Amino acid sequence: MKRFLLISLATAFLTSACGAAAAPEMIFDQAMEVEAPMAAGDFVPDEASASSGSAGFEAAAVKRLVIQNANLSIVVPDPVSKMEEIGKMASSMGGFVVSQESYQTFTSNNVKVPEGNITIRIPAENLDEALEQIKADAVEVQNESRSGEDVTREYIDLKSRKKTHEQAAKQLSEILEGKTESTEVIEVFNQLVFHREQIELLKGQISYFEEAAALSAVSVQITAEETLQPLEIAGWKPVGVARDALQALINFFQSFVTFLIWVIILIIPAGLLILGLLWLVRKVFSFAWRKLFPHTKKKIKTPKEKK
Repeated sequence: MKRFLLISLATAFLTSACGAAAAPEMIFDQAMEVEAPMAAGDFVPDEASASSGSAGFEAAAVKRLVIQNANLSIVVPDPVSKMEEIGKMASSMGGFVVSQESYQTFTSNNVKVPEGNITIRIPAENLDEALEQIKADAVEVQNESRSGEDVTREYIDLKSRKKTHEQAAKQLSEILEGKTESTEVIEVFNQLVFHREQIELLKGQISYFEEAAALSAVSVQITAEETLQPLEIAGWKPVGVARDALQALINFFQSFVTFLIWVIILIIPAGLLILGLLWLVRKVFSFAWRKLFPHTKKKIKTPKEKK
């Protein structure tokens, strides 16, 4: 009975897995039933459920699950008030502030000014509007980058695996209800716990993708306008000269270190290897010469022996 139980369970689980692999169209349609809000925007045909041959099925339009993030570096007259403005904007859009930091820096004239950075999360559909509002009153936008990661396939795979584990857990629960022997109950219960743990892990990963796609992260580095004012004396800008000199020093240091690395790693070992080979060749040649011509070596007489 015990062996029959285990064989039946394994057969049911493999049947579910094989069914998932043999029917990608069905899995794709089921997996894309998203309860949470998706990333804003793009609708594309579902290739996995496209029409094939005489079947004549039309491709279902599904939302792509895209995680969109942005990074900005801006210069403003008042960094503190700008951070407060960005935080209020995020709240008004239904988002929130993830982190913010303010600190003090110094200008070229040794004047203390505030700077900071802030990271917010906002609904993905409001990302363009948020970026425009952040840049609206900026003196200068030093850097702006935006990234998008399509995680649709990963999301579908997680949903499919979750469904397979749920089917196995349901079957195990039904089997467990009819068992009375303690050993069988323990074995079935342990397998049921395993599948339930996998379901919870997959739920967490699915929830992460849904939340990351629904709420875009925007990181903003805020610099005070005073820090960009160069010190200028009669048309001469020592800050620029110092910057050029520092860059030249860095370039020289990099070139010197590169040269040392080549010498230590390549030139010295290669030179030692060549010298060793030459010394070995000389020894071998001398040994062979003495063996082939043992009587050719003449003794050089000293001046006393000549007399």
